[in-house]
Amino acid sequence: MASNPRSASAMGGHEKTYFEQQREALIGEIAMSFEHVLANINKLNRSLEAVVAVGNEFSSVEALWSQFENVMDKEAEGESESKQGEQTQQHEEREEEDEHKGKKGDEHDKEEA
Repeated sequence: MASNPRSASAMGGHEKTYFEQQREALIGEIAMSFEHVLANINKLNRSLEAVVAVGNEFSSVEALWSQFENVMDKEAEGESESKQGEQTQQHEEREEEDEHKGKKGDEHDKEEA
């Protein structure tokens, strides 16, 4: 009876079956793998925190550039509005000149007739 693993287990012996040995080995490997995964996740977390910290250091620079961009954009809008106003004024002046020339041409044609 002692040669039979079942009877040894039933009698209170601590002899493990092949399945139990393999299961324990696999559970040990899984536990080690989880520890490696946890360690790598912690490394990744520290790296991400470092990246965020570096990004936060540039927040004041980003704010300054944003203000500069807004100021330049407002000036560009003001210049484009003044240019549009100048172009409109020049266009109106040309139309007036063309009208005067047209009237003079009509008067000249009437005098010749």
